[in-house]
Amino acid sequence: MTGRDDRPAGGVRGERPVGERHGFRPADASSAGRPGGRPAGGDRFGRGERPTGDRRGERTPRGGPRRPAVDLPRYAAYQAVAAVHRDDAYANLVLPSILREEGLVGRDAAFATELTYGTLRHLGTLDAILTAAAGRDVQRIDPPVRDALRIGAYQLLHTRVPAHAAVSSTVDLVRTVGPGATGFANAVLREVAGRDSEAWVAHLAPPMETDPTGHLALAYSHPQWIVRSFTEALGGDLGETTRLLIENNERPPVHLCARPGLADAVELADEVGGVPGAFSPYAVYLAGGAPGDLPALAEGRAHVQDEGSQLVADALAAAPVEGPDGSWLDLCAGPGGKSGLLGALAARRGARLTAVEVAEHRARLVEQATRGLPVTVLNTDGRSVGRDPSLPEAHFDRVLVDAPCTGLGSLRRRPESRWRRQPSDLPPLTRLQRELLAAALRAVRPGGVVAYVTCSPHTVETHVTVTEAARRCGVPVDFVDARPLLPAGMPGLGDGPTVQLWPHRHGTDAMFLAVLRRT
Repeated sequence: MTGRDDRPAGGVRGERPVGERHGFRPADASSAGRPGGRPAGGDRFGRGERPTGDRRGERTPRGGPRRPAVDLPRYAAYQAVAAVHRDDAYANLVLPSILREEGLVGRDAAFATELTYGTLRHLGTLDAILTAAAGRDVQRIDPPVRDALRIGAYQLLHTRVPAHAAVSSTVDLVRTVGPGATGFANAVLREVAGRDSEAWVAHLAPPMETDPTGHLALAYSHPQWIVRSFTEALGGDLGETTRLLIENNERPPVHLCARPGLADAVELADEVGGVPGAFSPYAVYLAGGAPGDLPALAEGRAHVQDEGSQLVADALAAAPVEGPDGSWLDLCAGPGGKSGLLGALAARRGARLTAVEVAEHRARLVEQATRGLPVTVLNTDGRSVGRDPSLPEAHFDRVLVDAPCTGLGSLRRRPESRWRRQPSDLPPLTRLQRELLAAALRAVRPGGVVAYVTCSPHTVETHVTVTEAARRCGVPVDFVDARPLLPAGMPGLGDGPTVQLWPHRHGTDAMFLAVLRRT
């Protein structure tokens, strides 16, 4: 529900897949519409019967089970994309297990990762192109065949896989997952191959001059309502909106957080083969590999966390308070990335952090993330301030509200979420955000500070929520200028007092930060 997960969107980064047997060399990407699903049918338009066999799509002929006669990295990508659309799974959770199950490592794993995330990022444009190439709505194609065609179209339009290899390998895949549709798939993909990505966009997108939102949505594969919200948050600047959409379609690096007092960012960078971050004093950028295998993470000296999340948590710790400074609160702590950083900072100052998480399984993640730190984890609702004896009013010196949100600021890490979120998600989320912020303002003592954070730049979740909550909370508050709480020299922080970080400006997720002091 939250979009607040500090973990990266799985897979491998750094080593670009160039395996000759896949015929793959990476190319620049650019464009993309929406997923859906219908039951399997069985006709020449792509609704072929599902093969019998196990969940990996293996068929069972008379001689017994055999593996599908398809390239394994492509088949792994198909399994991940199909799970996202069939089961509402998240690619960063399902893909690593698929790669392990198929025994894929190195370039094979990188190629499967590229196909999975590239297909999901460009899904909208791919679907629009497949609809035109098939002469029928893509949603009327049997789901297994549809997902295979999406992966094939991505190879044709956004990689340097030779067209004949992309077509033949996709037809092989369709032969396994929808055997009655191979002729259909071959015809559709040959039609797709007749134009490059830019030519397809020019053919299908409305003119920029008359419908800029519609043009950008199709050209850069975002729903129109999200493009509109980004444009509004960027003050109507279409050029900057375009740069943001392009950045959302790039693969983000993995960011590590070197926990203060337990690790130094420069030393950690040397240890893991990364480089220190641009802004956060704790950030390390990883060039590739699987961060979960690093000893620094297993030993609790570091954790995976976007640099933007590090910056907003550190801003709360840097804000001046009047009076004592020993009792901190994280009101929406799961899965524990910001609690881990705040707990390490609290330990160095002799303070203690209370981390609140309403979901039991996420509370357990917070406990794991903060083991060995001065952190108490409460499995309760953050809105129960004043009703729960462990959350007294006017008690805490610093409070973080990392509110559940649409997650529009982390679309580059979770590409499938752009197709799942709807404008109808906003009213219940913004109501919850206001209630949590009001609870935080009751929990902080006079002279203390509250940091309100969302991983979304949508103005309804940022400026509107914080203004309404401050007006209605029933306690006197002032806004604190958040810009001086971030590293000196950071560009593009606006006019204050709030701060909006951006992928295209800062290389971070689009984190919003407002700091308020109870007076």
